[in-house]
Amino acid sequence: MQTAVLGQGLVLMIAGMGIVYTFLSVLILVTKVSMKGLSKFDSILPQEAPKKKPAAKVGNDDENVALAIAVALG
Repeated sequence: MQTAVLGQGLVLMIAGMGIVYTFLSVLILVTKVSMKGLSKFDSILPQEAPKKKPAAKVGNDDENVALAIAVALG
């Protein structure tokens, strides 16, 4: 009796893993096909290149440090 339960568990595990593997394979296939299909329409609504943020100013930060110390001590 115990071997029958283990056998059923093994069959259920293999079936579940097969379903998951099949689903993920179909998902990858659909994603790749849709990427190729949608790339044809990229000329209609082209995406702008990301704009770079201006570099932060490197300056003297002594005033902020002095203010932080004054607040911490006061």
